[in-house]
Amino acid sequence: MKILTVEDNALSAAVLEAALRKLGHEPIRAADGLIAWKAFEIAPVRVVVSDWLMPGLDGLELCRRIRARGGEYTYFILLSAVESNTGNLELALDAGVDDFLHKPVKLDELKMRLHVAERILNYSTQVQQLESFIPLCSYCKKVRDDKNYWSQIETYINSRTGSQFSHGVCPDCYDRVLVPQLRAAGVEPPPHACLAKKR
Repeated sequence: MKILTVEDNALSAAVLEAALRKLGHEPIRAADGLIAWKAFEIAPVRVVVSDWLMPGLDGLELCRRIRARGGEYTYFILLSAVESNTGNLELALDAGVDDFLHKPVKLDELKMRLHVAERILNYSTQVQQLESFIPLCSYCKKVRDDKNYWSQIETYINSRTGSQFSHGVCPDCYDRVLVPQLRAAGVEPPPHACLAKKR
């Protein structure tokens, strides 16, 4: 798995990179938060292991930017050389950090954290795939939500995306549905608006 490592200390970066390679991963090294952010924008990865305190863009701000960007979920592990207190942990959690490791990083702890990361990322992918299927009634075209409630497709999509809909009649439905209804009512139907514009 490709893992973005963010560490401004060259020796710590080399140790972390060697540990990740030993565990069978492909580290992508960034010397600071700003370089990491630029690399992530170009080629997002699913796991980031970042130092907390760095000049310029620190680990928390990097995490905030990744969370704000959206897209596929990225598991974020924060490294710290100092013992974390409750206040610091809350700051990190608020920024979107998933896990913590103390420096120097121990191989067995890193292995466990990455195992959890892979499991969560697999679940995240499965959820995205399941959410990409929309249960649609073959007859009335209503959609079933996760509470087993059937609603119009417009309502369903609006509740998930905020999209608004305008309504009209396509030429096929105009000819198949409206023209016979108008003629049955004794009214000669005008040409469909789309067809009229083409002429």
